[in-house]
Amino acid sequence: MSAGNSMNYLNELTLPLGLVLAVVLIGAILRRLIFSRLHRWAQKTESQYDDIIISAIKGSFLLWCLAVGVYAALQVSDLPADLVELGGKLLLALVIGSITLTLANLSTRLIEHYARNGGRGLPVTSLSQNVVRGFILGTGILIILNSLGISIAPLLTAMGIGGLAVALALQDTLANLFAGIYISLSKQVQPGEYVKLESGEEGYVTDMDWRSTKIRALPNNMIIVPNSKLASSIVINYYQPDKELAVLINVGVDYSSNLKKVEEVTIAAGREIMQTVSGGVPEFTPFIRYHTFGDSSIQFTVILRAREFVDQYLIKHEFVKLLHERYRQEGIVVPFPIRTVFWGKS
Repeated sequence: MSAGNSMNYLNELTLPLGLVLAVVLIGAILRRLIFSRLHRWAQKTESQYDDIIISAIKGSFLLWCLAVGVYAALQVSDLPADLVELGGKLLLALVIGSITLTLANLSTRLIEHYARNGGRGLPVTSLSQNVVRGFILGTGILIILNSLGISIAPLLTAMGIGGLAVALALQDTLANLFAGIYISLSKQVQPGEYVKLESGEEGYVTDMDWRSTKIRALPNNMIIVPNSKLASSIVINYYQPDKELAVLINVGVDYSSNLKKVEEVTIAAGREIMQTVSGGVPEFTPFIRYHTFGDSSIQFTVILRAREFVDQYLIKHEFVKLLHERYRQEGIVVPFPIRTVFWGKS
């Protein structure tokens, strides 16, 4: 290449490259000015959602400015028209892909923030996050293909036929997927709730994905339950319709006891437990119900109340200790299991 041709080539590149650099520089200045003001405005609001949205857009802003600069450079370049058109389509696909990824990541971050702040309006699980993310990515891919001039109608038809074959081959997997979606949308079981299955497993629901639900048992073991099994199982949810639950404690006293006094002493002990033990419900008034003439005692049930399922263990522990002490002070006897047998001559 001669010196003259080299100079002409450099002169041809000067305007497009200068245009790209100018657009990127202007974009960097605008990014600094615009987003600094947006951050100051977001700090004045109580919600964190605006901070998340601004942060997500800020990360992709320079890339979008670069794409605009390259597109403008292509328009003023001496490249053939077909290459300029192809370059424009590729840049458009790049921008759409960037916007799609930004929206997918933004949706995930918004859902995570919603979950951390105790949102209850919508189910928040790995399954719901992946469904939203997959929908956004799938829509973005179809838009990109359409922008490149690729007809998506045959693709959708092929996907429909192929989807039928896949559905037949992956029946169990799809059954778990749709069971998980059903459970999430019905809100019958949600992360953070304490549940017990009819098979005996129980614990806190930690997450639900496309295949299974994870339950953390009290010994800190992880129980993995297929979604289809969970959907068809009988489940006790100790958090619905309310976390609070009755704590039942069975007690027996000697037949010679003054039952009125027993009731007064027991209820007084229950009130103290409700007021002093963590997890008790202070505004709840305990009560008892006599129900059985046993072999060695008159039996009754004490009804206390706990704020949630695991609080009952400490409440029972402290109540048994306190009631034993109060009965000893009041002379109330809790008899050993005995049986009196009478016999005589036939």
